[in-house]
Amino acid sequence: MTQHGSPSTDAHWTGMVPVDDTALAVTDTGGSGVPVVYLNGQFATQGYWRRVLADLGTGPGSGWRHITYDERARGRKSGRSADYSFEAAVRDVDAVLAARGVERALVVGWSYGAYVATHWARRNPGRALGAVLVDGAAPYDWLDEAMERRIRRMFRRMGWFMPLLRPTGLVPRMTADEQADSNIELGRLGSTAELGPVLDAMTVPVRYVLASGTSLGSKGDEQEQIRAGLGQVFERNPNIRLSAKVPSNHGAILRKDFRAVADAVREVAALEHAGQ
Repeated sequence: MTQHGSPSTDAHWTGMVPVDDTALAVTDTGGSGVPVVYLNGQFATQGYWRRVLADLGTGPGSGWRHITYDERARGRKSGRSADYSFEAAVRDVDAVLAARGVERALVVGWSYGAYVATHWARRNPGRALGAVLVDGAAPYDWLDEAMERRIRRMFRRMGWFMPLLRPTGLVPRMTADEQADSNIELGRLGSTAELGPVLDAMTVPVRYVLASGTSLGSKGDEQEQIRAGLGQVFERNPNIRLSAKVPSNHGAILRKDFRAVADAVREVAALEHAGQ
């Protein structure tokens, strides 16, 4: 048993974890280090985290136990489901941790995964060692009827080539409407009225790593306006702080500024250790 309440395992493990009507492809580096679970972008895969993991170290003596997985219908192996809701994504965190025997973990989420990490940490303050939120989970009222239509048009336009890329695991095995529904649901959950109170109630250490510039589907300075709203969150809750504002954009942050993300993980883990 480790100091984090989880049984240690020296074996690197890769396999499928059943949950609800599907199964998720999971990788666990094992070891007795700090358990860290990584939550992907909305349609991304666990491979996006490889540079962060390499910077932190993945060997038995690294001090870390990294758990990554592909969400429903993402990647090459995770199965399709009848439920792609946000609540299903939060439930999947519990399913993966339970399957790997992990009681307490540090959650790291990028983009969509940052929202999932926020909700999971808020609901499980006794199990969350802390959270690192990478360019996501910023309260902002960006969704309206015009934006909904824009989102649906964007995914329908991309729908013609998505099936061609699905065998590579680069795009989800979801319909254009399912992807649009997921994105629109996130817009509602990310509103100031919905997300603001969740962040205000956070009692574990939270560190943000923010990108610069645009993201897929955004225009002009939309993304910077969303990020700017976090200033009020930092003022209201002393548990939440900015770890770094990096030059890379939303899509490139895990590739170009992975060291900033790894440093934020170290920062949160050190805070948890100091508070013991």
